[in-house]
Amino acid sequence: MFQALRELAQAAGITLRNPPPEPTTCCGRGCNGCVWEGFLDAAEYWRQEALLQLQG
Repeated sequence: MFQALRELAQAAGITLRNPPPEPTTCCGRGCNGCVWEGFLDAAEYWRQEALLQLQG
């Protein structure tokens, strides 16, 4: 998703901010409030922001 939106933005001459980095601290135990939950929220925010910029 990140790469596809970045390619569309580049073709349109739009510079997007960097997407959120993937977490590296997950313990794999399915914790409540897992770092992946925060990442997915941040990734969705980035996607929405990118789509708004692409719409002009």
